[in-house]
Amino acid sequence: MPFTNAQKRVARSNELNQDKLRSLLAQLQKELDNGVTLDNETIALLKKLDRNVDAMIESAGNDNAPVMDDAIALEARFAVDHPVAERVIRELIDTLGKMGI
Repeated sequence: MPFTNAQKRVARSNELNQDKLRSLLAQLQKELDNGVTLDNETIALLKKLDRNVDAMIESAGNDNAPVMDDAIALEARFAVDHPVAERVIRELIDTLGKMGI
């Protein structure tokens, strides 16, 4: 069956990307724990992104609509004042793109 190996590669790739998403969220949390002051709206957006990424991973990628929008909104918020956080978010957006989201 020629598709079996391809399906395994896709599944493995998705697992690696999901692990990378979790790692990037942890990296972002660590960066923001270093005395960064955030407004309530940004904090709410970060919490929402975290919940949505978890939901997307748990649903095997079937529940992904708001994740990219949340990440893009955060990237814009971090662009000026938090360049490291912006880089992490940009990498998260890239990973989501590689997952087809």
